Amino acid sequence: MKFVIIGGDAAGMSAASKAKRNDDKLEVTVLEATADVSYSACGMPYNVADAGRVMDDLVVRRAEVFREKQGIDLKLGYVARAIDRGRKKVIGVMAGKDPFEVQYDKLLIATGARPVTLDIPGVDLPGVHVLKTLYDGRGIKDYLVSKKVKTVLIVGTGYIGLEMAEAFHARGIKVVMVDILSRLLPWLPQEMAGVVEKELGDKGVEVHLGVKLKSLEQYGSGLRVFLEDKEFLVDMVLMATGIVPNSELAADAGLKIGPKNSIAVDKSLHTSDDDIFAAGDCADAFHVVTGNRVWIPLALRANRAGWAVADNVTGRDVKLEGIVGSAVFKVLDIEVARTGLSSSEAAEAGFDPVEALIKSRSRAHAHPGNQTIHVNLIADKKTGKLLGGCIIGKEGAALRIDSLAVALHAGMTTEQFFQCDMAYAPPFSPVWDPLLTAANQLLKNL
Repeated sequence: MKFVIIGGDAAGMSAASKAKRNDDKLEVTVLEATADVSYSACGMPYNVADAGRVMDDLVVRRAEVFREKQGIDLKLGYVARAIDRGRKKVIGVMAGKDPFEVQYDKLLIATGARPVTLDIPGVDLPGVHVLKTLYDGRGIKDYLVSKKVKTVLIVGTGYIGLEMAEAFHARGIKVVMVDILSRLLPWLPQEMAGVVEKELGDKGVEVHLGVKLKSLEQYGSGLRVFLEDKEFLVDMVLMATGIVPNSELAADAGLKIGPKNSIAVDKSLHTSDDDIFAAGDCADAFHVVTGNRVWIPLALRANRAGWAVADNVTGRDVKLEGIVGSAVFKVLDIEVARTGLSSSEAAEAGFDPVEALIKSRSRAHAHPGNQTIHVNLIADKKTGKLLGGCIIGKEGAALRIDSLAVALHAGMTTEQFFQCDMAYAPPFSPVWDPLLTAANQLLKNL
């Protein structure tokens, strides 16, 4: 049987490797458009922060290892242009030149996502960068050195924008951030978002919210930035305005499309064609809390979905129940974590959300080094069922969110969660863990 995979990063190479482990006689071919496979994209901001590291430190496994040790036919520079479902062939070009056709019995589309680019004058000028691939990361690191960058404008205040603000700050670069949104991280309660915004300001990061970037123009070796009401000069611009799924191949082949133009898949990762699967940042998923289809592109889902596809291709019946959108990132000294639904998302999904917001400590009150920690929990008024929450703090936020994620997967009520037996020792938590304190307050509010 011929198993062909379009895309060679998280979902694609996870599927390729596991499929060969499951059945070493399976013919596995991977078509990757770029020169890089199997790398930790999530580590790029932290790599940029360290001038002494090379970007290729993030490569998990090189192409020759897949070929020589696992027998995977990994083809680099192969750009898929179309899927002929009738003839069961992938059609494309090699390095933009010679055409190719590859026959498949089972096909995985793992084409990922691409950065959103603003349709404004100057967006294609030298010095304007995005960060999505290893190629992008190399380009940014080289540009920082070759142009002796001292000031960067980041357009967008999402995960990547905020992580890159920290990266540039670590290298002594002045950071200016702009966003058309009127507030930072709108899924956070205002009080918690204010803590993050204050952290940025305290560290010298200049944030302009509710403003629109109008245009860019070359100015000497740098760029002149035009907002609606002001202009200033920077050495470099990073566009961090979000990503969109690379779903055009699937759409052109007549496959069903899901939310935000992602590829619709069932719990076995099948598309609307039984012989074609989709996984990773190009595909949708089911939200455990709502049961609805969602597009929330995150790393763990991509890897897990790749494994599931491999199992299903090799005769095992594997289904993924879904996701709760767990995410965590770091903004300078603040950990920011979320899972499940925000209050507004819960209302949109038809729940009657009740929430609690508490401020506690990361360790026992008398233990040295304890830090303030903020917890927000949300539940449904009618059932008491937990719907989601978020945590921020200088320590203890990032990993605590996993307890809440497990509770959401288990469908726990607030009362059940409050009764959980959580570990305690002064270096790690107060006797009443901040999550339990928040759950207790939520019970009162319910």
